[in-house]
Amino acid sequence: MSATATTGTTITRTGASRRPRLLGRSVVNLVVGISVLYTLLPVLWLVLAAAKSRDALFSSDLLSLSDFSFLRNLKDLFAMDGGLYSRWYGNSLLYAVVGAALGALISIACGYAFDKYRFRHKEKLFGLVLAAVMVPQTVLALPLYLMASGTGLVNTFWSVFIPVLFNPFGVYLGRIFSQGYVPDEVLEAARVDGAGELTTYLRVALRMLGPGLVTVFLFQLTAIWNNFFLPMVMLSDQDLYPVSLGLYTWNSSASVSPEYYPVVIMGSLLAVLPLILAFALLQRFWRSGLTAGAVK
Repeated sequence: MSATATTGTTITRTGASRRPRLLGRSVVNLVVGISVLYTLLPVLWLVLAAAKSRDALFSSDLLSLSDFSFLRNLKDLFAMDGGLYSRWYGNSLLYAVVGAALGALISIACGYAFDKYRFRHKEKLFGLVLAAVMVPQTVLALPLYLMASGTGLVNTFWSVFIPVLFNPFGVYLGRIFSQGYVPDEVLEAARVDGAGELTTYLRVALRMLGPGLVTVFLFQLTAIWNNFFLPMVMLSDQDLYPVSLGLYTWNSSASVSPEYYPVVIMGSLLAVLPLILAFALLQRFWRSGLTAGAVK
């Protein structure tokens, strides 16, 4: 009888211990579900709205299958203002893809130098890099404009392209990736074999830093593609606008000319596609890069 009572007590305790676990798991699943809905519902609205005409946007027929105007909106988008959207899209690809690639290479190289080399005031300089991470980009817009104005670069491609090449947060990540991926022993072995410092970096270290390079590239790509304030300060020529600034100007005109509303929504839908594509294609390297040094 004592054994039976003990067994019953154990079962009761086990059931009681499982209840908090199940409750905690349910709360976590609920929070995750709400977060997913919060993220996906605006995207769903954007997809549905891009397929509707101007009249349907201002009515309650957004969820209906009638009045399907996706192809017409797409055609109007690339025909609006003499095909200006194509120019903006090309500008954004140039700013973001080339700028993110060069910026990632610069950030990884700087982080590698901070990690592997000894030089005077290294930690103090790295402290300045960390301090620069906390400075909002909007604060730097006016000084950058004054510098560009002094060099005659205002309203040119270079006034937007050059500032995005340098990212303090990318330098910080570059040092972390270098610590996690590049053993000092491998570099010493390359130097013993007669490789110079540049050859050692390009042929040995950079290959090991591939996941980190992709991670920094994706962060840079997202930041540059969504960059709005700096182009707005620097540029006045619409032919140099990125997509974000171009859609803003069209949206500002929509209150006077309602025909801009469907093309702005369609343009916004196309504007998120490169980021989705980049994360889908490079997620394997990105996910491995995020765990750099976690088990070091």
